[in-house]
Amino acid sequence: MMNYKVVEELNDKQLDDLHRLFKNEWWTTTRQPTEIKRMVDNSSLVIGLINNETEELIGFARVITDTIYRAFIFDVIANENYRNNGIGTALMNSILEHPLVRDVDRVELYCPDRLVPYYEKVGFSTNVNGSNLMRYNKAK
Repeated sequence: MMNYKVVEELNDKQLDDLHRLFKNEWWTTTRQPTEIKRMVDNSSLVIGLINNETEELIGFARVITDTIYRAFIFDVIANENYRNNGIGTALMNSILEHPLVRDVDRVELYCPDRLVPYYEKVGFSTNVNGSNLMRYNKAK
């Protein structure tokens, strides 16, 4: 098992690591360092997994929650060099067991089709009581 620690705050180096991780993912590739810092500062919960030997950020996820009715998980990401080593599971367990999330009625996320089986193993379901994800389209 890999040697890492869980943190809830990211230092400047770890924010730079997060920016590098984001550049490799289709949904976060255009995020800029100042925006990432603002995003982290304004999330209810941030979970970072830090390699104990290199101090490198190897996993990240964040949550926005009211701590009772709803929590939404965003940006679950593992450094590609560390995937398939339990990083995703460690991130999800850290979130789902956290005091800000563990008592929440509905914990939700969205993911690409290819990750549905993974999240089902963690306990998520595509059965969302007939709800549909909708997005407001801002005029640009």
